[in-house]
Amino acid sequence: MPTTTTIGADLFRSLLRRHAAGVVVITAAGARPAGFTATSFTSVSLDPPLVSFCLDRRSSSWPTLERAEYVGVHVLTEAQEELARRFATSGIDRFAAPVAWQPGPHGVPVLSGALAVLVCRVADRVHAGDHAIVLASPIHGEHSEGAPLLYHDGRYLKAA
Repeated sequence: MPTTTTIGADLFRSLLRRHAAGVVVITAAGARPAGFTATSFTSVSLDPPLVSFCLDRRSSSWPTLERAEYVGVHVLTEAQEELARRFATSGIDRFAAPVAWQPGPHGVPVLSGALAVLVCRVADRVHAGDHAIVLASPIHGEHSEGAPLLYHDGRYLKAA
């Protein structure tokens, strides 16, 4: 008979590492800009346009994201692995040089060189376990040509 108990955190993490994902950096304006690397970004709806991403509510970025009206989603290129690592590192100023960025629409920090950038209005936040699922509606977007940065089995990979 199947068990109804949940699997442990280590097994859960190991299972999910088998799923390849694109890498994004989410940014938000605040007293100090906040940003973090995520692989949980996905499209949700075409009509109306909605995207989502998840964030640990214990993250140093959560207090800013919890209040942000607008966020930036930056789809990283295969050449931006160091940027992904920087925004995944705790306890540093993620926006300090050599990171190139500027304020975009609604003051959202926009990083230079991303494969695609979406500036989105936050539509909802749903608490789910220790994370929040953020639903956002794109209001501005731009893109360039190139290959995306991927994440699989605990490491960054190039698409080709």
